[in-house]
Amino acid sequence: MIHTSSFFCLWIWFSRGVFGAGTDEVKSVSVTEGDSVTLNTDVKVQRDQILWAYRHDSSEIRIAEIHKQIIDMFDSNVTFGDRLQMDSQTGSLTIRNIRTTDSGLYKLSIFSRNITHKSFSVTVYAPLQTPVITSNSSNCSSSERSSVSRCSLVCSVLNVSDVTLSWYKGISVLSSISVSDLSISLSLPLEVEYQDKNTYSCVIYNPISNQTTHLDISQLCHTCAGLKQPSHWVGILVSLVILAVLVVVAMIFLRRKSKQPTQKVQSCEEEVLYAETTFRAHSVHSTKAYEEDHIIYSSVNVT
Repeated sequence: MIHTSSFFCLWIWFSRGVFGAGTDEVKSVSVTEGDSVTLNTDVKVQRDQILWAYRHDSSEIRIAEIHKQIIDMFDSNVTFGDRLQMDSQTGSLTIRNIRTTDSGLYKLSIFSRNITHKSFSVTVYAPLQTPVITSNSSNCSSSERSSVSRCSLVCSVLNVSDVTLSWYKGISVLSSISVSDLSISLSLPLEVEYQDKNTYSCVIYNPISNQTTHLDISQLCHTCAGLKQPSHWVGILVSLVILAVLVVVAMIFLRRKSKQPTQKVQSCEEEVLYAETTFRAHSVHSTKAYEEDHIIYSSVNVT
């Protein structure tokens, strides 16, 4: 077709000149993967030639053309399949079921009495997943000087790109971590007091959407709630042991004290000396019949 060949020459000239110089207006468009986006020409009724080109990385291809309401999609099906559609009246370009690989620069050229150039920088973001908050009971901690129990939490997301992950306390940002092009997993730690009454939330977001998970401290930190209880019971147990020892010592003391008189009596009894008496008769040597001379002597054996 004649108009196609002539238009192709114009395309080469303008692509090397105006497009290469980068003097055209650029409009940023952000969209979520799976949605549809329409790049408008702002032309009410098409009477002239309109050309769409797509640049991704370092390559640039023509994807759609309309001239006298005749549409030519070139080889766009190689890149977009049947997802690309051009309005026959306005020349606006619609991309259906858009993918992250469709991100790039879409260039519009309108040839009439005046040549108009526009560019659309399209960024396609993957759908955001909901952040997951988990607790690590092995990292529960407490202060020896206070009864405050703390537990360690982690907010994580898997296989994300071009997002920011943040911890919020109310509406204040506590910490954040970001990733650009790479598809990686992110995790962000947080340590809170078990009895904290503040509102905490973990938020993942990109320029067009966000997902939020609110923290339930009582549910996730229940393993940390009893952290101070063991030390409390240990103190009670130690007190009971000390009290028991004191009771035993008191009982031993009283028992010994009650046994002291008996031992004294026994010791007195042990110090008594027993003696045996043996009476022996001896012959009278005096012949005098005096009553006082009749004396009987006996020997005393002391044992």
